[in-house]
Amino acid sequence: MVKIRLTRMGDIHRPFYRLVVADSRYPRDGKYIEILGTYNPLTNPAQVKIDLDRVDKWIKDGATPTDTARDIIVRAGYKFPVKKKKKTAKKTAAKKAVPAAVKETPKAEAKPAAKTAAAKPAAAKKPAVKKEAK
Repeated sequence: MVKIRLTRMGDIHRPFYRLVVADSRYPRDGKYIEILGTYNPLTNPAQVKIDLDRVDKWIKDGATPTDTARDIIVRAGYKFPVKKKKKTAKKTAAKKAVPAAVKETPKAEAKPAAKTAAAKPAAAKKPAVKKEAK
């Protein structure tokens, strides 16, 4: 799986990151396919330089950004495509097939009938015991 992620560069306590496209099996600072940009968190505000055209190309080809890379790409001005949820034919057919009579029956009426039916066999099993008064 191809990912868009950050590779750490720089010295100790002076991080600098490259935004790269890499196979998810490669180590964080290992081999990569392409450099898409840079991110420097030490400047105020953080400096972000990204080639958004290349990011768009890789996302369309199926690369998935990590959470941090996604936040940095959005900060650079890229808008990710919104995925629309598709309604399945089963759900829409099931909603249309429900008759109006079933929709109108309240659940409160069904519960007491079930309770009384369950209570009658329990009462029939236990015989009545009379206690004698002394």
